[in-house]
Amino acid sequence: MSRFVVTGANGLVGRRACALLAARGHTVVGLGKGVRRAAGAFDYETLDLTHEAEVAPALGRLSPEVVLHCASMTEVDACEKAPDAAYAANVTATAAVARWTREAGAHLVHVSTDYVFDGDSGPYAEDAVPNPRGVYAMTKHMGEQAARVLAPGCAIARTAVVYGWPPVEGRLNFGAWLVKTLSAGQPVKLFEDQVVSPSFADNVAAMLVELGERRLGGTWNTCGGTVLDRVAFGRALCEVFGFDAGLVVPTRMADLKLSAPRPLKSGLLTDKAREQLSEKPLALTESLKRFHASWLAARAGEAG
Repeated sequence: MSRFVVTGANGLVGRRACALLAARGHTVVGLGKGVRRAAGAFDYETLDLTHEAEVAPALGRLSPEVVLHCASMTEVDACEKAPDAAYAANVTATAAVARWTREAGAHLVHVSTDYVFDGDSGPYAEDAVPNPRGVYAMTKHMGEQAARVLAPGCAIARTAVVYGWPPVEGRLNFGAWLVKTLSAGQPVKLFEDQVVSPSFADNVAAMLVELGERRLGGTWNTCGGTVLDRVAFGRALCEVFGFDAGLVVPTRMADLKLSAPRPLKSGLLTDKAREQLSEKPLALTESLKRFHASWLAARAGEAG
């Protein structure tokens, strides 16, 4: 058993990684901004990773053998409007964590995104050349580079459109937003011209845990195993959940005035993860079945 630190422990993937690691018998400390919002049998400490001078002392005291770096500023339009904050969260914080892992001899798993690609020719394999567009994409790519330079041997784990239930307090992920809106009988406008790799958060967390446990390095696409457009995802979700697929309204990205650019023909190829990891990227139908089960379990818990 190993000592793990998971950053972004209040987030969608981070809290699941913490819970899974604890269930597997590891010593786990989750780090997050503000008060603890994630339940589970693991310790939690507050740390703002953008305060660079505080990172090394905190990690030194906790002395992890592996760091899963899930923390990030992921709201694409918010990053475009606040580039300094995006740089601090996605580059400065990553560099501080990576530098400590190298000096301490710890293993780093750094979570990144399919947005490092321009979306002109996806889906992308791990060795495709990034061409980020927009502040979020550029800072995430810079974070990857910082991790590689400062922590040679680290793992770069790219994921995409992560969804799960329950959602993070105060912020609905794509899947949770769909469920909440469609269950109320309200229509949803979804992009018919953006191709993505929707990723079930529990599956992503399990793949990150495996990368950490096995101390694997290199670049990995740790995302869902199906590439499709958002309209097709919405209709597939309706079929599994029993919602009215007629509420899914196709639209095009150009029809909306978005602050930040987004890749259109995106998505990630998962051959490497399917061949080399025990935790396989889930196909869409299985992911949605598990998503539905977690939603039903949460509803039952609320009713009880």
